[in-house]
Amino acid sequence: MITEKDKHGFRFRDWGVYKNARLFRMEMKKIWKKFPTEEAYALTDQIRRATTSILLNIAEGSNKTTDKDTRLYINRALCSLDEVVACMDVALDEGYINKEEHLSSFECAAPLARQLKGFTVYLKNSSSKIKDK
Repeated sequence: MITEKDKHGFRFRDWGVYKNARLFRMEMKKIWKKFPTEEAYALTDQIRRATTSILLNIAEGSNKTTDKDTRLYINRALCSLDEVVACMDVALDEGYINKEEHLSSFECAAPLARQLKGFTVYLKNSSSKIKDK
């Protein structure tokens, strides 16, 4: 687990969802490094970009001025996670990973998906409370 506390003012680095997204990316890297070299600029690159996009969207959303704007970026992170899951299906179909690796990728993705969805619900509810006042 990544536990260092950010001392430079980048609050997203202290968020559990960001830390878990970093861990997810590292786990996916273990899998994509096994792909054949002919996939380096196709499926491997797509997974690399999508896992990085999860991190970047969480980071970018962290300094938006409204919860609604932040929610947009967290949703984009969730969409990138969906993209990684679909890539793992392709990797299984192409024989680049076995069923155990495929299952493992979902076991890594599912908690992150729940966390991202929960964060969007939290942000939506906090925005609703402000509107009600």
